[in-house]
Amino acid sequence: MSKTVSQTDDAPKEKKSVLRKILKIVRRFFLVLLTFLLVTFVGAYAAMWLICHGPSTAARDLFVSTILETGQMKFLASWYFSEDEILDITGRNGMVHNDDEVNPDLIAIPATGSAESGDEETEELPDIEIIEISGHSFFAKMMIVRDPSRVRLATIYPWSESEEGKQGMTLEGLVQQGDYLAGINGGEYFSNGNWGGKPKGLVVCDGKIQYNKPMAGDVMIGFNEDDILIITEIGGMTAKEVEQLVADNQIRDAVSFKDIDDGDDNHFSKLIINGSATEISGSGSGANPRTAIGQKADGTVLLLVTDGRGAGGHLGATARDLIAIMQEYGAVNAANLDGGSSSAMYYDGAYEMSSVTLYYATSSWRLPTAFVVERKED
Repeated sequence: MSKTVSQTDDAPKEKKSVLRKILKIVRRFFLVLLTFLLVTFVGAYAAMWLICHGPSTAARDLFVSTILETGQMKFLASWYFSEDEILDITGRNGMVHNDDEVNPDLIAIPATGSAESGDEETEELPDIEIIEISGHSFFAKMMIVRDPSRVRLATIYPWSESEEGKQGMTLEGLVQQGDYLAGINGGEYFSNGNWGGKPKGLVVCDGKIQYNKPMAGDVMIGFNEDDILIITEIGGMTAKEVEQLVADNQIRDAVSFKDIDDGDDNHFSKLIINGSATEISGSGSGANPRTAIGQKADGTVLLLVTDGRGAGGHLGATARDLIAIMQEYGAVNAANLDGGSSSAMYYDGAYEMSSVTLYYATSSWRLPTAFVVERKED
């Protein structure tokens, strides 16, 4: 009987001992985790401090220019530099304001079914071609669409008015909902939390204005009824003036992106206008994932998407890189579209270029708009 009582008395002690051991293990785990996070943070901060204050001016300038183009990480620049220092850096690496307007007469689209000058080599070119491009700090793919009438705009219209409402769609979804062949991400939008349910600036789809709230720096990028790429500033216009612009120029499909550099924000749109590249200083911008659109003299549309932000070990492409690529492939007019985590290209049932965000590496962010390519009619 006494032996049974002894065992009963020892049971609570054994439970407490096991509990103390568990708590000790948990404390050690969190201590190790906290130490790891602290060391990682200090190491990252020190590495960025070395980049910002080390001997390489180019590395410092590229870091600041790149950070200022992000949606959520702009504050990092202010950790290391004063406002005056940031302005000095962006002043050395920027794009001169381009006032030129697209001259549609420089684009001559061959009539459907005709061949240019009877050139047999031209006749044999594929309707759509995807080319891989490797740069010093990026990897890219260029989709060449030789019939500009096949490039349209897909949207999720009607829009949501709040983040609790309708969400955007992945690029795959936007392409597939209209049974299109291909697509790239489109214009600027409210992107907090990968919501993607509402655009910014201007959206014109199939000749109808779906969104019209121009803001400072907005540039309209899209096609008119003659399938010519039009790139023009609308940031200083009222909604009524934009409406008249769309009507006068017979715009069928368009979005907008920012062309602004105020020290706290760094975006650019115009790359090439009427064959002349926008004048730039330094790299012209930071290095980030990019999406751009251009058009050759024969109407051929160039759709370009690059990687960056660590994808494939690459930083990304600069404004200078985009201009060089578009010039190499013969663009008469070209513009930068929304980039960063939004940059994506989809073709024939699969992603050619996908989001650089870890959780969406095999898809894309949710988007309100996308330039898409129609399937060829039989």
